[in-house]
Amino acid sequence: MERKEPLVSIGIPTYNRAASYLAYTLRSVMEQTYGSIEIIVSDNASTDNTVEFVATVADDRIRYLRHRTPITPNGNFNACLNAARGKYFLLLHDDDAIDPDFVETCMRAANYPHQYNTIRTGTRVIDSSNATLSEHPNSQTGETLDTLLMAWFTGKTSIYMCSTLFNTQKLKAIGGFYSSHNLLQDVVAISRLAAEGPRLEISDVKASFRKHPDEATFAAKVGAWCDDFFSVLDLVTQLCPDRAEVIREKGSRFFVRLCMSRAKAIKSRGERMGAYLTIARTFGFRNIPHRRVFRELLC
Repeated sequence: MERKEPLVSIGIPTYNRAASYLAYTLRSVMEQTYGSIEIIVSDNASTDNTVEFVATVADDRIRYLRHRTPITPNGNFNACLNAARGKYFLLLHDDDAIDPDFVETCMRAANYPHQYNTIRTGTRVIDSSNATLSEHPNSQTGETLDTLLMAWFTGKTSIYMCSTLFNTQKLKAIGGFYSSHNLLQDVVAISRLAAEGPRLEISDVKASFRKHPDEATFAAKVGAWCDDFFSVLDLVTQLCPDRAEVIREKGSRFFVRLCMSRAKAIKSRGERMGAYLTIARTFGFRNIPHRRVFRELLC
């Protein structure tokens, strides 16, 4: 019997990246070895030559959507999702990339039917020159949400948007992408879908997350990150009531470390210490590594 390949939608929300990373991102999608894909490029009213650039790309799998006036970045994420017609959906930021066999690897592991809520691979972190900074194989095992969370808290897996295929229908049913400050949309969506149904975890590193000075991660304030992490902590403890206590304890320590790393990047000592205080107020002073903060005072 001939194998039925489900359509996979890949959404690329973009803004003013025609002269930098968009070509690299788009090429990584066009070079997929899997045959049944559609590519949605959603342009958030770019003021550069994104329109002209996309027009030069000869690929009938591309659908180009352009917002005449700017919407929020998260609104553009959901615009990609709303336009998706595939059984699975990947949101790929316009500075990230996927390996040529990313989709094929996911579909083969799933045996092609679309019964999974999410399919995740490992992720590499690259710099502005495409050099690999680190690799994070996905060593997560187990089927429940709490096993996924504990693997994340202990470094056995990393959660990235670029390495996650979502069941399109299920993702739309939960309202798409959102979080309190729209910084942890991937974590919220993955957590909610993992609590509702089966997921597939693949160890191989098949996607690239780009780390560079202009990325949105570094533009967000520490207070907003704290609020989003704390909201996620509330959500996952509600979704895992039987393990709520241990998830809150280990999750608080893990999220504090992530917030501390963002605070450490603040150049002003006064603002940096203010950020540490915000973290302490959000997660409780007992979760703050006091020695590290003291060392920061001396810098």
